[in-house]
Amino acid sequence: MFNLLVKFQPWAEGRDTIPGGRAFEYTDSSLVNRFKPGGQLDLVALSALPTLFVQESSGQQDQAARVGTISRIRDNGGNLVIDYSYDLSVPAIPNRILQQFARDLDIEDFEFSRTHWAVKDTDLYRALLRYAQPRRPRPRVFQLSEFENIESSLVSAMMPFHPSFDPVYATLRASAETAGLRCRRADDIWENPAVIQDVVSLIDRSSVVICDCTDRNPNVFYEIGIAHALGREVVLITQAKADIPFDLRHLRFIEYLNNGEGLAALRARLEPRLIELAQSA
Repeated sequence: MFNLLVKFQPWAEGRDTIPGGRAFEYTDSSLVNRFKPGGQLDLVALSALPTLFVQESSGQQDQAARVGTISRIRDNGGNLVIDYSYDLSVPAIPNRILQQFARDLDIEDFEFSRTHWAVKDTDLYRALLRYAQPRRPRPRVFQLSEFENIESSLVSAMMPFHPSFDPVYATLRASAETAGLRCRRADDIWENPAVIQDVVSLIDRSSVVICDCTDRNPNVFYEIGIAHALGREVVLITQAKADIPFDLRHLRFIEYLNNGEGLAALRARLEPRLIELAQSA
């Protein structure tokens, strides 16, 4: 059994309010009788329940829920003032993940867009153990966001930063557009002081990562390792078969020539693969 607290604005990190008139919406009548005997909230009993703090879902924003406990509840002129703390052992849960198993928590889809307080007669922690994402590893050299936010239409290109590769990149972008995707390279963005952070963030957001092994560039090999570790779809290309590292030669790759005819052939082989990956995303 747990409290479900949903509000429009982000939760205020320790103390917040919710309209008293919204208490016990979407709550089974037996629970209303139990926790609101005689029309009065049993604040002590409610405080003993674990609580799921949810910000309303809206648009494309990436709202996330937190698990915690209520330490105090009091009525302040029709609003309920709630003092609370988060359980730091439970990572934030993106609403898009929570909604995938919401029915197991007796939460209806429309409850994600309505400020209210409900009590649910299900085991919150059991559901979290079964469905919620595990906490991501915390690298020391670069940062990963607390939870994944993959853009299904984003393809990233990892290749040497040299003018001779610009026609190759143009071919990758055109191939991605044909598949209904968009392709970006790390030098297209400048969001962080360190280049490696921009590179890692781009890989982390991408659904597909195209890596050019030509000339055995060590940066590209490092980026291949990151993409594989993050579980991304990796497409290897190269101008010379010998440039594919021994440990990766069991994987399929596309060999091409960096000229007009060769890039046209690259596009002809790459586009069907990107279309296939776009359809399966």
